[in-house]
Amino acid sequence: MDTPIDRQRLIVKGMSGIYERFAPYSYAFMRFVTGAILVPHGVGKLMSGDIARYTTNIGGKGLPAAELLSYLVFFTESFGALFLAIGLFTRVAAAMVGIQMLVIAFVWQWQYGYFWTNRGYEFALMWGLLCVAIFFRGGGRYSVDHYIGKEF
Repeated sequence: MDTPIDRQRLIVKGMSGIYERFAPYSYAFMRFVTGAILVPHGVGKLMSGDIARYTTNIGGKGLPAAELLSYLVFFTESFGALFLAIGLFTRVAAAMVGIQMLVIAFVWQWQYGYFWTNRGYEFALMWGLLCVAIFFRGGGRYSVDHYIGKEF
């Protein structure tokens, strides 16, 4: 993460200054965006408050404890995503979001194939895999976890 840019390998050597300046922030940016993009989905669910609809959908797929899973979806897409974005309880938040995205990919969207343009699992799979990477890396230098001195 903190290795200097090898200017000899660059095709456009004049970009090395920009790369070196912003490289330390790239992981924090990736983590923030991974969580922040999901927050509006959670806020929308919280505003609608329609837990029964999600319980019916989850139960319809044969998953156990549909009502509990519905509340977990609401929590994960709002608070879990926010925590992931700011880097608070980062590993737990990444695990929650990652598991949810992988379930969405393989339970809900698998039948439509790969491409997200056809309701496929492409986007949910990418999101899940980003969360797996974040889970193993943690919050990083620019996270609330780092500033409070604890990794969760």
